[in-house]
This record gives sequence, structure tokens and C-alpha cells, in this order.
Amino acid sequence: MTENIKKAVIVGANGIIGGNLIAHLKELGDWEIVGLSRRGGKTEGRLSHIAVDLLDAADAKAKLAHLTDITHIFYAAYQDRPTWAELVPPNLAMLVNVVGAIEPIAPALQHISLMQGYKVYGAHLGPFKTPARESDANHMPPEFNIDQQDFLEALQKGKSWTWSALRPSVVVGFALGNPMNLASVIAVYASMSKELGIPLRFPGKPGAYDSLLEMTDAGLLARATVFIATNPASGNHAYNINNGDLFRWSEMWPKIAKFFDLEVAPPLPMSLNVVMADKEPLWDSMIRKHGLAVAPYKDVSSWGFGDAVFSWNYDFFADGTKLRRAGFHEYVDTEEMFLRVFSDLRERKIIP
Repeated sequence: MTENIKKAVIVGANGIIGGNLIAHLKELGDWEIVGLSRRGGKTEGRLSHIAVDLLDAADAKAKLAHLTDITHIFYAAYQDRPTWAELVPPNLAMLVNVVGAIEPIAPALQHISLMQGYKVYGAHLGPFKTPARESDANHMPPEFNIDQQDFLEALQKGKSWTWSALRPSVVVGFALGNPMNLASVIAVYASMSKELGIPLRFPGKPGAYDSLLEMTDAGLLARATVFIATNPASGNHAYNINNGDLFRWSEMWPKIAKFFDLEVAPPLPMSLNVVMADKEPLWDSMIRKHGLAVAPYKDVSSWGFGDAVFSWNYDFFADGTKLRRAGFHEYVDTEEMFLRVFSDLRERKIIP
């Protein structure tokens, strides 16, 4: 019977990726789940949380020493830093510390899943080869995603467990207080536009309005992640994970505006980080006026991330067929995904 027990550690449990992964594992019903994060969380049913500082190897080793029955590690933690080079030490250290604490003491370990992204292809640096493929050559470092994968590949040699590196596009789903939440950026920006009686303008760089891009639904990502982690034949590979369709903001923007009952005006390049910096009083007044859930402005606004995504004045997509060849055939309609997440934010009374 023991071989059927599955116990997962979710590293970065409070993020948009980790949170949706936990929700999926709970739905499956046959997983024990341990969430790791800096601030911890609420233990309920088969889900428990551990508050741990993964930058502190001793803290990680002490607090995770009892996790001897772990079968799967899902790594989705991230710490931001001002420069690409500064991103490497903390993000590599967190992975090394959590794997170093669990892998030697968990004899039943089957799989370590590493969440990456299109940064592996240099997508954040400028125009890159599209569609990007998992076999594409690495770019000039620094790049912590590549260092993390190199660490796992080297550690796995001669071991019975396998690894996977998962590469989603922009992940869209519900999560407050997350620095990379595009749905929240758009929803709050649109809601404030409506409150101010102005049309919805695309704020990105010239050219970004007409570039081809794709997204990754957080639920789809969770299902694909578990599929790969529980299929031994799929181990020791990287996989692009995307919705399966492409779009241009020039087509999507009017549909988003319609959802919010807004007119569309021509694009106007502007930094959301700059123009939204003074909007906290407006947000607080909207909370009172519309009876919204009390969510601090800093938790609903990821303006810097919005600026980054809306600056892509080049095509931004990858080939997702390797995942389909591995046996995962789900897809998500991106327009439907955006409208579903906006509806969810409305139901939760995050936006009017």
C-alpha cells in the first residue's frame, strides 16, 4: 500500500503558481501536501504549512528535518532583485537549501519539479527566436533558471528520482500580493479607468499592441505540472507549457474593455509604475464606495510587472508540442481565461 502514498512539498506555496498547484492537488484528493513559504499559512485537512527562510540553510534543514516521507518536490519560489546578476545567488540558494534538506532524508522521493519560464530563452532581454523550443541553446549568463536546472541535473545523476523543468509563459490566475499578477494589473487599471470616467488605453510600448504573444492559465499549469511529475517516462526533460493559442493585444484589448463596460481609446505609451503611483487614495475610496474586500493597494497592483509585459514589442511565444507528445493534451482559450479571472476577482469583491 505504501507505494501509493503521494506526499508533496510545494515551495512558494503562497504564490500564483504554488497556490493553484495546491488547489489542484487538493481536488485530486490522494495527496498529502506541505506548503513552504516565508509567512506560512493555514493548516487544513491534508494541507499543512511551514514558515521557513529558505535563504538560511540551517533554518531549512531544521524545519524540514521531519519530511522523510516526501515523494514529490514542486519548486515555484522566487525572490526579486534589482539586477539579473543579483537574482542568481538567492534563487539558486533557495533551491539548493530546500533540496539539500529533503533529498538526502526522503528515500521515497520520485520527482523534483522546477518552475522556470521563457527567461531561459532570453525572452526578457529582447526579441528572441520564436517559437522557442526546449532544445534551443542557452543565452549568455547570468540566468538563475539555467543555474537551477544545471544543479538539479547534476544532483540527479545516478539517483532513482527524476526532475522536470517547466516553462510557462505569463501565468494568469488569482493571487493577491503577488509581484507577477497580470490579471490583477489589468483589472485594477480598467476599474480605475472606469472610476475616473476615461476610456481604456493600452499603456505599452509602440509595437507591443500588435505583437503575437501567449499566456499560461494557472490551472492548466498546475494540471500539466502534476501530469509530468507523476509520469516516470516524462522525467529529466524541460517542457514549455502554454494555453495553445496566440493573440495580439490589439484584438484582446477591446474584449477586455467590453467586460468592464469601457470604451477603447488609441494606445498611449506610459509607465504604469509612474502614472499609478499616486492612486492609492483613489483605490481606498473605491473600496469604501463599492463595498470591496479590504485589499491593500500594494497587494492588488503589480505595476512594474505590467510595464514589463506591455513593453514586449516583439513576438513572445514558444512551441508547446513537446508536452503534447508526452501525453498532455489540454488547452485553454486565452480570452475566456482573462474574462473568467476578471469575473472571479469581481465575485471575491476585489474589484467593483
